Amino acid sequence: MSPVPSRIGRRRALRGTAAGLVVLALLLWWLAPWSEGPPGGTITLSTGTRSGVYQKYGELLRASLGKHMPDLDVRLRTSDGSQENVRRVAAGEADFAIAAADAVETYRLSDRPGADRLRGVARLYDDYVQLAVAPGSGIRSVADLRGKRVAIGPPKSGVRLIADRVLRAAGMDPETDIRPSADGIDTGPGRLGHGLDAFFWSGGLPTDGLKALAERSALRFVPIGADLVSELHRQGGATRYYRATTMPESTYPGSQLGSAVPTMAVSNLLITRADADPRLTEWLTRVVLKSRDGIGAHVHSAQLVDVRTAIYTDPLRLHEGARRYYRSVKP
Repeated sequence: MSPVPSRIGRRRALRGTAAGLVVLALLLWWLAPWSEGPPGGTITLSTGTRSGVYQKYGELLRASLGKHMPDLDVRLRTSDGSQENVRRVAAGEADFAIAAADAVETYRLSDRPGADRLRGVARLYDDYVQLAVAPGSGIRSVADLRGKRVAIGPPKSGVRLIADRVLRAAGMDPETDIRPSADGIDTGPGRLGHGLDAFFWSGGLPTDGLKALAERSALRFVPIGADLVSELHRQGGATRYYRATTMPESTYPGSQLGSAVPTMAVSNLLITRADADPRLTEWLTRVVLKSRDGIGAHVHSAQLVDVRTAIYTDPLRLHEGARRYYRSVKP
């Protein structure tokens, strides 16, 4: 018999073996972070006000991290909201934080200290702008807020950033054309009709701080139309992260009379710094995505966290650890 076929067979066998080794090596490379076991240590997660969605999400995420990364001590730190959270991470006062994309971009465009070190971990869910008034109020549009007592959120909150911009888009100066108050979701709902004519809130749907009032039909939501969103876009800069949408009629039964409410939304991001440990960040990213259903059972908006969209953390580049995780689960 001719020896040629056997040589060809040996070459094919060698090629097959080599290919198999490459696949095995790649597989081991992807699995290596998990085979070593979860990392430990201590991290600080900056959240938000105690009655807000950021804080509740943070509490549930800490519980999930405790199950999957038992040697990791997660310390939650409340804050006024997005603006303060971005500054804390950039300044090294927090390791991770939740912040709205417009607040992140505003910080970056202002060339604030540490802005170049900010990195994205995951896009989480959208915040919806919710402008609430008493049910019998004559306020029917943003323009009707002129001269009224309006809560626009704490100075370092994402709500303040959005409320100021919405008011200016409607032709008003937030400092002189309304009577501004710094109430947030923790105090604003209780003062509605008792010292406040209206309050702005930006958060996931639904927000616990509003549910009780809504169930008693003790508030009504004022529409924020697409025309205002278009005007915001004309301002440029961070306003490109706002999009026109509607608040579904089922969000707060009893307060919307079976109707959807036109409003605007902005994406929330989980952020960190470039110097965060890649292996820890990879594990944390994995737990965030794997815990979606568990957290979503208590924070409805968290049900929207998905690996196909989480990777889009614009305006921030992905942290290397987060990138490793997304590559490992890429189809």
